[in-house]
Amino acid sequence: MSFWSKNYFDYHFLGSLSKQGLIQIVNSMSRTDIIEWLTWNDPNGIYTDELSYKELGNLMSREEGMEILIRQIEENRVP
Repeated sequence: MSFWSKNYFDYHFLGSLSKQGLIQIVNSMSRTDIIEWLTWNDPNGIYTDELSYKELGNLMSREEGMEILIRQIEENRVP
């Protein structure tokens, strides 16, 4: 069961959290859950293993995914 189903969160939920809360939640997510959110948030991005390996020749690590997810949310916050 995915993080999203298990916790009854929708994808928009992450944007409503404080930075500290966001980091805490993202730290509890699996690599697969992070990829799922990134793919939803940026459908043209290269996040899945298949696309990443095909386009970049490597796979995104969980840590890289965490950094990207947090950056995407922080950059899109409305002051």
